[in-house]
Amino acid sequence: MAEIEMHAMRLGPGKHLKGRTLMGGIVKPEQFDYFHELIVTQELTRVGARGYGDGLLGGMVIGLPPVLNFAKPALRDKIVPDILAGKKFISLAISEAFAGSDVAGLKCTAVKSADGSHWIINGTKKWITNATFSDYFTVGCKTSGGLTVFLVPRGEGVETKAIKTSYSPTAGTGYITFDNVKVPSENMLGPENGGLIVILSNFNHERWVMCCASARSQRYIVEECLKWANQRKVFGKPLISQAVIRHKLAGMIARVESGQNWLENVTYQMCNMDYKQQSANLAGQIAFLKMYLTRSAQETATDATQIFGGRAITKTGMGRMIEHYHRTVPFDSLLGGAEDVLGDLGVRQAVRKMPKNARL
Repeated sequence: MAEIEMHAMRLGPGKHLKGRTLMGGIVKPEQFDYFHELIVTQELTRVGARGYGDGLLGGMVIGLPPVLNFAKPALRDKIVPDILAGKKFISLAISEAFAGSDVAGLKCTAVKSADGSHWIINGTKKWITNATFSDYFTVGCKTSGGLTVFLVPRGEGVETKAIKTSYSPTAGTGYITFDNVKVPSENMLGPENGGLIVILSNFNHERWVMCCASARSQRYIVEECLKWANQRKVFGKPLISQAVIRHKLAGMIARVESGQNWLENVTYQMCNMDYKQQSANLAGQIAFLKMYLTRSAQETATDATQIFGGRAITKTGMGRMIEHYHRTVPFDSLLGGAEDVLGDLGVRQAVRKMPKNARL
């Protein structure tokens, strides 16, 4: 994957693509845009091996952008090449046992040394993708005047252990303990006490990537249901001849097509905005899109289970993809921000954009 620059492409357009040969030269680095990234993301999703994909690239997609955008050049040049070459892994370590969507509530602390040369980090992180095998961690910490983000290499004082989740252990989801970990000040990402901006600036792309994956996963499930409904015979006729089944399929198809069209609309806007414009104008829309897609995904999972019947709760055989989807689809509604939090974010941004003199 690294040979065709898959790792670099998963981070979207940017300076990190300069000089790279993408997919054997199919597209030039300067022409690569968010639609190209959408295609790459959705094709990887189509494989239907979520845990495997997250294990290879999940941590990097969300953990490396803060390094690319906020690290000092020397630090960036030191670690980015090995990560994009697939030789090293990185995780985003923000979530804690009692601080998820509420990033301002982080308890993991970083205390600066008297001479300012280094920081001492103490605390824990939970549900961290790729934690069990990552070489680096992008860590959000509480500091004296706010939040600060650091790049922490695996080393003395850093311990990880696996967390069993509803899907594959290949994602390396884990619990991290930082016990008096000494980190040089050069590893700070962004300004001291300015970590909230570093963290929030990463959310738009993370949520958009999840929207790409969710939309494609739903389409795959609809394809499986259409095939099965035409193949399965009930009362001597194909399952598709039942009006109730056609009704379920109609809802599934409508959700898939509307979600994909909304996603492509947002993607077009991303292609025509710079980073700051995206943050100012698209955070709410991307939040709404993710909320819509993850809710519709759970409806689709329920309908697909009814269409496949007993096969939908069997991990092998013709219904195995439905079983896997129904078991893992709740992840999307939590990762990157819970649905209710995202809905509230979208409304608040809409209210801020309303004309002050708007009246009935």
